[in-house]
Amino acid sequence: MICPDRPGLVSQLSGWIADHNGNIVHADHHTDQDAGVFLSRIEWELDQFLLSRESVISAVNDLAEYLEGKAQLNFSDELPNVALFVSKQDHCLLDILLRVKSGELRMNVPLVISNHNFLENICIDFGVNFKYIPVDSSDKSFAEQQIYNLLIEYDIELAVLAKYMQILSKTFLSKFPMVMNIHHSFLPAFKGAHPYHQAWERGVKLIGATAHYVTEDLDAGPIIEQTISNISHRDEVSDLIRKGRDTERIALARALRLHLHRQVMVYQGRTAVFA
Repeated sequence: MICPDRPGLVSQLSGWIADHNGNIVHADHHTDQDAGVFLSRIEWELDQFLLSRESVISAVNDLAEYLEGKAQLNFSDELPNVALFVSKQDHCLLDILLRVKSGELRMNVPLVISNHNFLENICIDFGVNFKYIPVDSSDKSFAEQQIYNLLIEYDIELAVLAKYMQILSKTFLSKFPMVMNIHHSFLPAFKGAHPYHQAWERGVKLIGATAHYVTEDLDAGPIIEQTISNISHRDEVSDLIRKGRDTERIALARALRLHLHRQVMVYQGRTAVFA
């Protein structure tokens, strides 16, 4: 729940759940005093809950309307469909598919989309549909329409750019805004291409990776998770890239887990992460 701040909101929300015989198992709240916004994330059990799954959805929406806010309701036994976008690098793709297979990331991956055909065999090994869609850099509209059609066909909730070295257009994002990206730098430093080369030239002592939601502004979307690795004066660009791949895998996996557990709330271009 995100709504304008006012006294008594914690009591009101917990009271609403108690009034319907719900047992709260997790609750976390935050007030952004500068923005005047109250954020709340509550988990409760449906055993003995007085509202059915169908009716609880409309009831929560009514509560949000009463509080002049917005609510998102999710059921923990529902696994979302997630599409992975890749190009040539396989480290994030392999890491995610292994975590899904082991049950660590509770989601379905029915689809992998790529602008190259290098990684098809990996997807075959994991039993995942691989779609090769080449992108014309002078006009991406045809490829993006194909991609959008596939996302709808496979009922995709979230698209993850797991080293997909293409920029999605404003038009595409307006139709499908739920996109996550892994960027190989500690944003907002070293945006754009070749951040490891930029970091090496600056002689940094730390490099990082940033998982964020995608917006039309390049590498400027709401940040979900960031990881870092120490760098020595002995490290060359190749060492930064090697260490960076580890930070990318970890940051993306953590961000995905937070998203899947509905622990990320986006407001006013930033995030509150209830980890």
